[in-house]
Parts: sequence; structure tokens; C-alpha cells
Amino acid sequence: MRKPRAPQIGTKGRGVSDAAPALDPLTLRAGLLMESVQTHQKMAEVHLDRLTKHTQGLDSIVRDEIRRTLVDELQSLTAEIQRTLQSLVAMRRAASVRGVVLQLGVTALCVLIPSAMLRWALPNPVELVSLRAQRNALGQNLASLERQGARIEWRHCGEAARLCARVERGAPTYGEKADFYVLKGY
Repeated sequence: MRKPRAPQIGTKGRGVSDAAPALDPLTLRAGLLMESVQTHQKMAEVHLDRLTKHTQGLDSIVRDEIRRTLVDELQSLTAEIQRTLQSLVAMRRAASVRGVVLQLGVTALCVLIPSAMLRWALPNPVELVSLRAQRNALGQNLASLERQGARIEWRHCGEAARLCARVERGAPTYGEKADFYVLKGY
């Protein structure tokens, strides 16, 4: 390899490059490569700055889009909740109406069934008059029977189950043989 010569400074009429010795092609390539690397590095920094700015812009855009989407979804959810609430209120009203109708029906049945049974089982006013007259007649007959011996206590006595009556032991006896007694209650 050749040794590079030192450049001469201060010579008249010559430029800096005129005074410089010729560079080794490897050094020249390394220099060009370094210059290319620096250019690429500067370009990469410029692109990186742009990318950072763009990313920050994207960040705000993404946040705005997320907010917008979230607001839209929440509005949809709110609308769905309102529809559900209206449906539930309508169902409650319908259930209330059905409940009232059911209660009225049950009450009507509770009144009508006993009323029908009483009407069927109890006599009507014409029958009541007839039954009262019959009761009065039976009361008169009972009083007459009591006067004629209806208060006598009858039984079947002994093994032969003969008919016997309770007598008043303290009352006097009657008949020729004193074999007639006063019945108890007369």
C-alpha cells in the first residue's frame, strides 16, 4: 500500500482537493459508505419523527374512534333498555288488568255459587207461607197430643221386650185391684 501524502496548505493557485493525494479506493468506499449511512440515518430520523407524529395523530384518531364507537354503542344500549322498560311496563299493565279481571271473576263466582245454592236449597216466599201455616197446625196438634198423653215415656222392657211406661210412684193407685197407676208427667 501506498502511503498517503500530507496535503499542502497555503499553496497558491491550487485548491484543497488539488493538494490532496489520491485516496485509497477502500478508504474512498468506506467514506462513501459512511456518508451514505449518515444520509440514511438522517432520512431514518426524519421518517422516525414523521412516524412518531403520525403515531401520535393515530393515537388521538384511535381514541376519538373508540369514544365515538363507545358513545354509539351506549346510545344503542340505552335505546334497547328503553324499549325493554316500555315492554315491561306494558306487561305490568296487562298483568294488572288480568289480575283485576281474575279477581272480579273469582269474586263473582264466590257470590253466585252460594247464592244459587241458597236459592235452590231454601224455599221461596210462597213456600215459606205454606210452611209457616203447616208449622202452626203441627204446633196445635202437638199441644193436643201432649194433653192426651204424648209426654209419656215408653220403652220395651224385659226379655220379651214388652211395652212399659214410667209411672208416678207417689201418686195414688186406681181400680178395683189398685192396678192402675198415674203416668209420670200427668
